[in-house]
Amino acid sequence: MQKFLDENFILQNKTAQQLYHDFARQMPVIDYHNHLPPDQIAGDINFQNLTQIWQYGDHYKWRAMRTNGVNESYCTGDKSDYEKFEKWAETVPFTMRNPLYHWTHLELQRYFNIDKILSKNTAREIYDEASALLKTPAYSVRNLLRKMNVEVICTTDDPADSLEHHKRIAEDGFEIKILPAFRPDKAMNVDDVATFNNYVDKVEAVSNISILDYDHYLKALKSRHDFFATMGCSVSDHGLEVIYAEDYSEIAIKNIFSKIRGGLALDYDENLKFKSAMLIEFAKWDHEKNWVQQYHLGALRNNNDRMMKVLGADTGWDSIGDFSQGRALAKFLNKLDSTNQLAKTILYNLNPADNELMASMIGNFNDGSAAGKIQYGGGWWFLDQKDGMIKQMNALSNMGLLSRFIGMLTDSRSFMSYPRHEYFRRILCNLFGTEMENGELPNDKEWVGKIIQDICYNNAKKYFGW
Repeated sequence: MQKFLDENFILQNKTAQQLYHDFARQMPVIDYHNHLPPDQIAGDINFQNLTQIWQYGDHYKWRAMRTNGVNESYCTGDKSDYEKFEKWAETVPFTMRNPLYHWTHLELQRYFNIDKILSKNTAREIYDEASALLKTPAYSVRNLLRKMNVEVICTTDDPADSLEHHKRIAEDGFEIKILPAFRPDKAMNVDDVATFNNYVDKVEAVSNISILDYDHYLKALKSRHDFFATMGCSVSDHGLEVIYAEDYSEIAIKNIFSKIRGGLALDYDENLKFKSAMLIEFAKWDHEKNWVQQYHLGALRNNNDRMMKVLGADTGWDSIGDFSQGRALAKFLNKLDSTNQLAKTILYNLNPADNELMASMIGNFNDGSAAGKIQYGGGWWFLDQKDGMIKQMNALSNMGLLSRFIGMLTDSRSFMSYPRHEYFRRILCNLFGTEMENGELPNDKEWVGKIIQDICYNNAKKYFGW
């Protein structure tokens, strides 16, 4: 019987083991989408205990704890850090077959060389050992990134952000690239009048451009897009239920903007048209600068009104949505392609029912101008687990070229999440290794090893130009 989480974890045969250990393992990490806080990297902070680095802001863990019957006070409430950790430790044995079980123990091994199984009985020992290490200089956040062989990180940043922390990081000469990513979701979200108008005022202040009408609004946002470019940004990102691709006229959008600036709510059609117009504008700017644009589609957010009022967004009350994606997505991409303004694009789906849809959609707009110009993004959020990653890679293999895939990303708020890249690489190597052993692929380890290294690192490095 194989030992849990040994050096050949997930690698079920000799060929898979060779592919991982000889080719994948040593490749650097390019994490082109995450939610790490740049202020903590700028300050090169040390977390004071395992709870702070592991559980603060981690809605994956909170959901598991709530499901296990843990009171909210131990998740987001006022219990002490150790009390919160102890409840997490009590929950971990019940997470078997949830990716949290693998991630938890991979992270304990890779960061702290702790190979004990976390439970109520080992909680105190593990907490004390890891927390003591976290307080040392070797465990500052920059050194944690170095420890995981990270080369590039793209954070997620609002157009109104000053990017002061990115500036400080660059001035420090930190060898790992910490780059901003342009995330303009708030700039196009007109669902709530007051919230949107407050945001427009914020853009006006940070851009130093008086926003008197829609043209001024675009000018102000474009100035922020330009500013992000001066700060090394070459990636945008959108988190949407669906792509918006309604037909609209320029005069209609100007009138819609004036209406909402006047404090009047938009009707359903006006809402969709405005969002459609903004998406097109952002996409054209991305193409103009040769940026890569990302679209994360299909999350049904903030489903629990009671807890939303108490805790706010991003606290673990989201799920997979069952939105119709294909027609609008095709229309949006086609509109940009028809004027030769379609930038490199990565499409992510949250509903696994859309796997083949996305995998086939990218082939409609891969025009030979760049290898894998339109990418089917890796398993995201609820799908960034073993089964979800395998299904995503199988769909991409069947409909397109897995060999041109730009690989995994963390999409995480935690500095402890980088073993997810290892997790992905082991799964990838096992897929290829198993088919080689079965005679479904030739036993050409050098060529397959090159494909493995490309997916782990080389494809992303070339695709983004870093």
